Amino acid sequence: MAQYELLLPKMGESVAEATVIKWLKQPGDMISLDDTLLEIATDKVDSEVPSPVAGKLIKQLYKEDEVVQVGAVIALIETDAVETEPAQTEEKPVAAEVAPEAEVVANIPGTAQLNDVPVSSGVTTESDRFYSPLVKSIAAQEQISVTELDQITGSGADGRLTKDDLLNYIQNGRKSNGAVLANRIQSQPAAEAPVNNTPAPAPVAAAKSSNAQTVVSVSGADEIIEMDRMGKIIADHMVMSKQTSAHVTSFVEADVTNMVLWRDKVKKNFEKRENEKITFTPIFIEAVTKAIKDFPMINVSVNGTKIIKKKDINIGMAAALPSGNLIVPVIKNADQLNLVGLTKSVNDLANRARGSKLKPDETQGGTFTLTNVGSFGNVMGTPIINQPQVAILAVGAIKKKPAVLETEYGDVIAIRHMMFLSLSYDHRVVNGALGGTFVRRVADYLENWDINREI
Repeated sequence: MAQYELLLPKMGESVAEATVIKWLKQPGDMISLDDTLLEIATDKVDSEVPSPVAGKLIKQLYKEDEVVQVGAVIALIETDAVETEPAQTEEKPVAAEVAPEAEVVANIPGTAQLNDVPVSSGVTTESDRFYSPLVKSIAAQEQISVTELDQITGSGADGRLTKDDLLNYIQNGRKSNGAVLANRIQSQPAAEAPVNNTPAPAPVAAAKSSNAQTVVSVSGADEIIEMDRMGKIIADHMVMSKQTSAHVTSFVEADVTNMVLWRDKVKKNFEKRENEKITFTPIFIEAVTKAIKDFPMINVSVNGTKIIKKKDINIGMAAALPSGNLIVPVIKNADQLNLVGLTKSVNDLANRARGSKLKPDETQGGTFTLTNVGSFGNVMGTPIINQPQVAILAVGAIKKKPAVLETEYGDVIAIRHMMFLSLSYDHRVVNGALGGTFVRRVADYLENWDINREI
C-alpha cells in the first residue's frame, strides 16, 4: 500500500490561495479516479478538486473555511500502488517568471513629495511572515509598511493575515494598532511635520468617527439574513474601492439607431452560420477597445504614487449570477479579436459564469470593466470602479425616443434608438477632460456604426 499526498492544485498564475468550502468525502471513504473530494473558493470563483488517484481517503489536513496555499498538502489518500518511492506525482508550482506587461508612466502630478509605497509587490518581503498578493496589493494602496503588517493579528491558518483581517484593520482606522502607528508617525522626518500651528484633531475622536455604526432597529417581524461568502467579498471590495479612489461619473447620450438596425438585420444569419447569438455586448466591447487605443491613459492602474500604463487591453464584463451577485469574467487581449471572436468569448464566459464553471484566472487581470445596467431595464447608472482599474463604463437600456435630426433641408424630429453611457473614473489620475472625452469617443463609435457592415 502507498500513501498519496494530494496538493492544492495551481489554479492560475495570479491565484496563490483558496478557501476550503466543503469536503465531499470523509476519512474512510473509498474514492474513484476523478471523484470530487472538496469544493474550494478563491476571491471570485468556486471550484472543485478531483482526486487524481483511486483509493481510500485517510486524512483531511484542512478544515472547512480554512485558507490553503497553492501547493500545500490538503489530504492523504491510501492507494493500492507499491510504495517504491514517494507517491507524490503532482508537480509543485514554481515561481512564475513575471513578464513586463505594464509600463510605469510617471508620478502622479503633485505627489512627488510623498514617500514610495513601503510594501513590495514581489513575492518576498523583509518579513518572514507570508502575505498573499492580494494582501500586499491592498497594503500598497493604503501605504501600510511591512513592519505595520507584522503587528496585525491574523485569523488565517497559523495566524496568517487574510484580506478580511486587513480590511477590518483599515476600516477601524488602524485603531487596534495605535502603538504601531505612533511609532510610524514618530519615525517620519521632521520636514514632513505640519507647517501651521493649528492643533490637529485628537486621533481618538477621529477613530471614533470613522468606526461609528448606525444602530439598526429590528422588529419581531423582520428577517435577518446572513450575507453569503461572495456577498461579503463583493461588499468589502466595493467599500475598499470607494475608500481608495476619488469617484467621478460622466454621462453621454448616444443615438444607436444604425447599430440596432444592423443587428436586427444580421442576427438570424449570424446565428445560423456561427451557431451563436449576437448580442449588443460584443459591439460595446469593440467600441471600448477602439476608444482605449485612442486614449490609452484610461487603461492604467495606480500603485502608490506611480501610474502603471497597461500594455494589454483586457475587458471585464459584469455578469449576473442566479444568486443575485455579480461576477466579472475577463476577455484577455480583447482588442485582438474581431466581432465574431468577441461574440463567442462573451457568450462562453457568460454561460460558464451562470453555471459556476469559470476558472480562477478568468476573473483576473482585467484592465477596464463594462457593465450593462440596461439588461435590468435601467437607463443609466453610476458604477463603482473595479480596483485596481481606474475606470468602468455602464451602458443603459436602449429606448425609442423623439430626437432632433439635422438634415440638408433643416431640422426634423424623428423616432430614434437612444441610450445613455456613464463612465465612473478615478479622479486621482483621470481628469474630467480625459474621462469625458473617452466616453464621448465610445459613443461616437456606436453612433457611426456602418449599417452595411459585413460580418
